[in-house]
Amino acid sequence: MTKALVLIAPGFEEIEASTIIDILRRCNVEVTMAGLKTDIVEGAHKIGFKVDKSIEEVYVKDFDAVICPGGAPGYENLRKDRRVLSMIKEAFNSNKLVAAICASPAVLSDAGILEGKSCTIYPGMEEEIRKGGGKLKRGLVVVDGNIITSKGPATALPFALKIAERLVGKEIAKKVWKETLAYLVLKRRS
Repeated sequence: MTKALVLIAPGFEEIEASTIIDILRRCNVEVTMAGLKTDIVEGAHKIGFKVDKSIEEVYVKDFDAVICPGGAPGYENLRKDRRVLSMIKEAFNSNKLVAAICASPAVLSDAGILEGKSCTIYPGMEEEIRKGGGKLKRGLVVVDGNIITSKGPATALPFALKIAERLVGKEIAKKVWKETLAYLVLKRRS
């Protein structure tokens, strides 16, 4: 079974995390929520998520993707954590999928994996991409090799569907795209 690791830090953006987790689980991806704190981690809007494991209990080698929701101060908490930066580097260097949305592409920048890569980030944070050597691209979701980035809360659905497409294939992602009625609000992209 395909496995994805979603890193949950205090102050994460709840829309992004829940959309990613929900869409991937609908696509039969085994999703593990690993918290920087154990048990309940509170998001930016005071919604708590009960994480599956502590970040101390997970290993990148056991997953096909590592995903960072954004939110403030969630992305700041991710970027300050050396374990997170190490996991992102390891995933990238192992050619696993690495995905970040909203402000969290800044975490990828800090991990040193954006050099020469096309990506996007939350508006107003473009310098975070440049400082990591990334190439800023327009688009709600930007894919470059094994890196997927997206702009923010309203782009969580196309972001999650793109991750699903990369992890389990276009047919399964398209099925969930139809079942969730995403086609009513999203243009179909092949």
